[in-house]
Amino acid sequence: MSTPSPAERYAAFRTSSTHPQLEAFRAGLGFDLDDFQRGSCASLEDGGSVLVAAPTGAGKTVVAEFAVYLAMQQSRAKVFYTTPMKALSNQKFNEFVDEYGASEVGLLTGDTNINSGARIVVMTTEVLRNMLYADSDLLTDLAFVVMDEVHFLGDRFRGAVWEEVIIHLPQRVRMVSLSATVSNAEEFGDWLQAVRGDTAVIVSEDRPVPLEQHVLVRTKLVDLFDSSGVITTIRVNPELVQLAASGGRSIQNRSTAGRRGRDRGGYHRPPPHEGRMPREDLVALLDGKHLLPAIFFIFSRVGCDQAVRQVLRSGIRLTDAAERSEIRRIAEERSRTMVDEDLAVLGYWEWLEGLERGVAAHHAGMLPAFKEVVEELFQKKLVKVVFATETLALGINMPARTVVMEKLEKFNGEARVPVTPGEYTQLTGRAGRRGIDVEGHSVIQWQQGLDPQAVASLASRRSYPLNSSFRPTYNMAVNLIEQFGRERARDILESSFAQFQADRAVVDLARTVRQQQESLAGYEEAMTCHLGDFREYASIRHQLSDLEKQGARADSQPQAARQKRQRELTKLRNRLKSHPCHACNEREAHSRWAERWYRLKRENDTLQQQIRARTGAVARIFDRVTDVLLRLDYLERDEHGRLGATSAGRMLRRIYGDRDLLAAEALRRGLWDSLEPAGLAAMACALVFEPRREESETVERYLPRGAFPEALEATQLLWSDLDDLERDSKLQGSSPIATGLCLAMYKWARGGRLTDVLKEADMAAGDFVRWTKQTIDLLDQLSVVADNPVARNARAAIDGVRRGIVAYSTVA
Repeated sequence: MSTPSPAERYAAFRTSSTHPQLEAFRAGLGFDLDDFQRGSCASLEDGGSVLVAAPTGAGKTVVAEFAVYLAMQQSRAKVFYTTPMKALSNQKFNEFVDEYGASEVGLLTGDTNINSGARIVVMTTEVLRNMLYADSDLLTDLAFVVMDEVHFLGDRFRGAVWEEVIIHLPQRVRMVSLSATVSNAEEFGDWLQAVRGDTAVIVSEDRPVPLEQHVLVRTKLVDLFDSSGVITTIRVNPELVQLAASGGRSIQNRSTAGRRGRDRGGYHRPPPHEGRMPREDLVALLDGKHLLPAIFFIFSRVGCDQAVRQVLRSGIRLTDAAERSEIRRIAEERSRTMVDEDLAVLGYWEWLEGLERGVAAHHAGMLPAFKEVVEELFQKKLVKVVFATETLALGINMPARTVVMEKLEKFNGEARVPVTPGEYTQLTGRAGRRGIDVEGHSVIQWQQGLDPQAVASLASRRSYPLNSSFRPTYNMAVNLIEQFGRERARDILESSFAQFQADRAVVDLARTVRQQQESLAGYEEAMTCHLGDFREYASIRHQLSDLEKQGARADSQPQAARQKRQRELTKLRNRLKSHPCHACNEREAHSRWAERWYRLKRENDTLQQQIRARTGAVARIFDRVTDVLLRLDYLERDEHGRLGATSAGRMLRRIYGDRDLLAAEALRRGLWDSLEPAGLAAMACALVFEPRREESETVERYLPRGAFPEALEATQLLWSDLDDLERDSKLQGSSPIATGLCLAMYKWARGGRLTDVLKEADMAAGDFVRWTKQTIDLLDQLSVVADNPVARNARAAIDGVRRGIVAYSTVA
């Protein structure tokens, strides 16, 4: 290690004297902090909040760990660590247990409740939102909230929860917001400053491990960027450009057909997939170049599973005897509570074979327990190759030496779309293990038509914008009105990031409007006529022109309509000729200025309309939501005209999810009173289930029997009525109830075998478990807010559903 310079020694002295807790924390780490980490931690010790935006793997979580350290230095202070995913919550829970002991750490993920009164509690963001609305006792002594992956705030489906938490957290609570590199971090930080007070914005765009980017052309790894050192600016590797021009074939691969050959030395242009290196050969190539472990991103679950089978068929083995023994021990330990019948259904033995040979898949269709084992083995360097969908890039700590991207486009459920710069950054951010690798590597597989310049542009753009997806919901409206009253609630919503961004845009629009109005005034002066009002004259000309254009397109109209239009044309022509300005010698010059004025005036009117639409947009939606709740008697006015929740509204306060109003109204009307526990589980599933866009919805002949069809029909009619009411109120409405998983959930709740239920569901085990846990979450809410018999049946339904692979967790 080199001797610190005088300047570095002085900086260290200043840190130790002004931030003693940071220095004590750093001393226990065993490694030095980067500048952005040191600056972020210093801001926390100074008493502020902090937003840290940095690339994947840069070490943002060190800042969160320092917040935990600060809290634990106090006698009673608590810290909540929120994450967007249960898997990430489980991971952080285990890390904190290792650091601080099981007695000090809790976990709350909706379906898991461990030591909730602990001083360090890891939870999903939705759990914290619900605690804030319920004014939970667990908020007492809360000092810090860490919002990991806060850029999820832009998520179309769940992003609003992040804003709700940020707005409603007590002001005494300091926030540590950790984000991927976003291009508008300063704007987001300005909003945090506005709603939370003192917030430092720390942005780092430096990867801790440099990324070497390559394109695999046939059997050769070619650098994406020029590394000759001849130029100082980044440019595409000329060799790659040449290969692209030749269809992926180098000069040495030119055809040598005889004189009568058709191409006479031209290039053979292969079909799109001809010449692509087989996956097993690419794995062997990476292994030979010491570029494992690697993650292959394949934007298809089926593709991931097929890739594993393909590599295993080649006989490849990436592990030694000791590693295979350790892999088997861990896999058997994690699955010991599962019965052999279920293991067989889940393909356990084939999965284990792949693990023992160092190869695995990772995607949302896998059983969560299997995914957790893959993650653990990869982190332990026992599994060397993982074929994964892009969900792996979201937060889970699984860095690799190399990331391989087979394609730069993916299917989004409707069409094949290009990978965005933000997605590319997120995916390649997994390449390079801090403290292990000197550099990380990304490999893009060549395919016909690949444009090196486009790839370079994608690879060099490191960030993407964070945009709010916030919209007021029924549950949110009732909670806000009950806690703060309608006017204060509107003010709170006006402080959302959504409105902040709209207002920022309004500022820019207003500036443009003012500039255009200055130009309009100049145009108006230029078209001024000494004989009369030229704006009036120009208006007549415009009306005449528009009517003539209509006439040219209306030959097929009835004769009466054509005669009426002709009379109007004659009238306008007479007005034009009799107008004083018609006699002006400079009439055409004035007309040219008038035409510019009219074009700019239309544009200016459009901008002003946009301003009116954006100003107060969030509050207007809130007002429409409030009106619906008033019409349905979830809100009422007191003798002074103030709004408050009715008994039904107080029930709605404790129902969370996209179907909050539908569930509350069904309970009020007793639509589910006749359902037995399994039927209620099927109904709850219908409310939470969303089929994948490429899947068709199952028809009603596959529904459970008994009381369920009648209850479902009543619920669907209710949904239709509510949807009409919402659309009449200029609200977005909702999608129809999806019944595709009802029968499978019904059979599972009645004790059905896993193999039969998965066959009925026609979905992967991981998907079934995910929807089952969301069903349990809604049933849990019903068990609290509903009266008997629904509450009693909801509790029984939870017991029937939470069994087997659904009950399994490596955390509990």
